[in-house]
Amino acid sequence: MSVQNRDGDLCVTLRNLLNSIQCIRDRVRDGESNENDAEFNISNFWETLKQAVKAVSQEATKVSLAFSKAPLPSPQDAEKISDSIMKSVLTLSTVYYWLPKSQGVTLRRQVRDAVVEVLEGLTQLLDVIIKTPLESLSQEQLTSTGTVWSSCDRIESLPKDNKAALLVVVSREVGVIKDAIEEIEEALSEAEDPFGDVLDDVIEGAGPRGNQDTYWSEQDRRVMGPCQGLMKAAAASARKMASAVKSRGDVSTAQSLAQLDDLADVTKDISPGVDDLALSLYPPMDYTAVENNASKLATILKKVLGIIRSSHVCGETELTWVQFLDNAVDHNLQKTKDFIHQET
Repeated sequence: MSVQNRDGDLCVTLRNLLNSIQCIRDRVRDGESNENDAEFNISNFWETLKQAVKAVSQEATKVSLAFSKAPLPSPQDAEKISDSIMKSVLTLSTVYYWLPKSQGVTLRRQVRDAVVEVLEGLTQLLDVIIKTPLESLSQEQLTSTGTVWSSCDRIESLPKDNKAALLVVVSREVGVIKDAIEEIEEALSEAEDPFGDVLDDVIEGAGPRGNQDTYWSEQDRRVMGPCQGLMKAAAASARKMASAVKSRGDVSTAQSLAQLDDLADVTKDISPGVDDLALSLYPPMDYTAVENNASKLATILKKVLGIIRSSHVCGETELTWVQFLDNAVDHNLQKTKDFIHQET
């Protein structure tokens, strides 16, 4: 067999493997889990998943090395490598399907996304090997191999129950909200023109600008106060929720698990609401947009607080701050509207 024909056969084998893994990845992304959890053992699930993802990582290393140096695998050996990878991928996807929704939708989503990330990394690695001249090891191939390793390693750090999965969601929200608040505060603390540096770079040699669209008016600044109050109420709601979930979160009943999922779903709306409000505060300030975004964020926060209030994570202590924050949301929204409609 000529070298050209041999290399062509090897690429066909890898391409067929790539297509098969892509199909499995898509099924994992869109498929349903096992609904019968009568015999499900979560400790056994995590241990088996750990071993399955370890096997995928090892197979990724093997295939990367096998096609990066001479001698290349024979067509028969390439088929064996392909079969071994396929076996590890099927095992990983099968173990994922063991996890029933009854363990919590939030947990299952995070496990699903992590498994999909592993499979996506593996398809990218195979694609790089196919496109790169055989018997060579490119930087892109090294990077792709490392990406598979990293995604496999992340499986081990996944939350192990729905309570921990919710805390991951809330933690992300807290970080995004904190960034939005700090950006607004930094812009306010700087010169009167928040876009001065940008515009000076764009228009070299330009003289002093008279465009008030780049400045906050006195009324703008008054409006910003309660808007910042709404954003801080959002941050406080997320932080307080995390504390309540840590101390009172329960995963032993279907009702508690469903409540944790409800909290996760509504929490994901907070940071987009904060971002929309923050963006509308920059000059030139459109008061209609600010009022709409402030009202939208207030609605989100009152929904979040309402779900917290009716869930098992809310005891007497939590009820105090839930009510305080609910009042703070109402107060800051009303002040925002008052300042917007105040005659200048």
